[in-house]
Amino acid sequence: MVLTLDLMSELLQLILSGLATGAIYALVATGFVLVWQTSQTINFAQGEFVMLPAILVLMATKVLGLSLWMAFALATLLFVVVFGIGFKRMIVDPMIRHGVLPLAIATMALSILMREGAKDAFSAEAHQFPSLVPQGIVSIGGAALSLQDLAIFVVAVAVIGALHFFIGGTRTGRAMQATAQNPTVARILGIPVERMVLLTFVINAALAALASFLISPIYLAKFSNGEVIGIAAFIAAIVGGFNQIRGAIAGGLLVGLADNLAAGYLAAHDLSTAYRSAVPLVLLVLVILLRPQGLLGRGEERSV
Repeated sequence: MVLTLDLMSELLQLILSGLATGAIYALVATGFVLVWQTSQTINFAQGEFVMLPAILVLMATKVLGLSLWMAFALATLLFVVVFGIGFKRMIVDPMIRHGVLPLAIATMALSILMREGAKDAFSAEAHQFPSLVPQGIVSIGGAALSLQDLAIFVVAVAVIGALHFFIGGTRTGRAMQATAQNPTVARILGIPVERMVLLTFVINAALAALASFLISPIYLAKFSNGEVIGIAAFIAAIVGGFNQIRGAIAGGLLVGLADNLAAGYLAAHDLSTAYRSAVPLVLLVLVILLRPQGLLGRGEERSV
């Protein structure tokens, strides 16, 4: 009976930690979906968008000598301007005229430049990132959960909930939805389509910065973070449904949960953790085979 209770507590702990990680994937996947819906752009540098803000904070504190809160504010502002507005104006707008494929290749090149630039300009080593949450453990149903994981989940859920309210309950949000559904009709109705598209890029950059600040105290701040996070979030967006924000949320939580449970299983059976990276890919293949539009996505018909 004691063994069973221990197993149940361990399983609950894996589930709760997986949901916290999945909440980060959901934030990043939501950015993927928002940008795709409004501009038909797939940003393959999305993982690096999550990596860079933490690096900028550390550079602001160590190089410029700013206080922690000033560093957070400066890094967020700089990142949103350069990789929200600047990314849209300087990369997406010129490349999208030539089709989705050239733009996708451009974002791949951007991801390499960001990754190698962070390594050369800052450091190739992993660095401790300051946590805004005190160290500690809380017990939930017999499972030990760190305050950091709990804070990640609570903040991510609150931000996603606020974003849902903004999109569905405000005039600007509904204009963004109209732009995503049919830009031509939106223009006829007087909606400033370009401004709405630009707003989605700004929101995407802000979500990436928030994800960076939440996850870096656990994953550390290092130039290679973007590879893992970007792939996981992209898979989450496809699994949940690339044309639905709620699908991105569900996909993120599911991928995080599956990844954490797989890690626990491999560790318990003394198997190589290298197999862990295959779990999201297996999940992706199963969803594509059984439900190509994603778990919560809707089928789309396009005329050529």
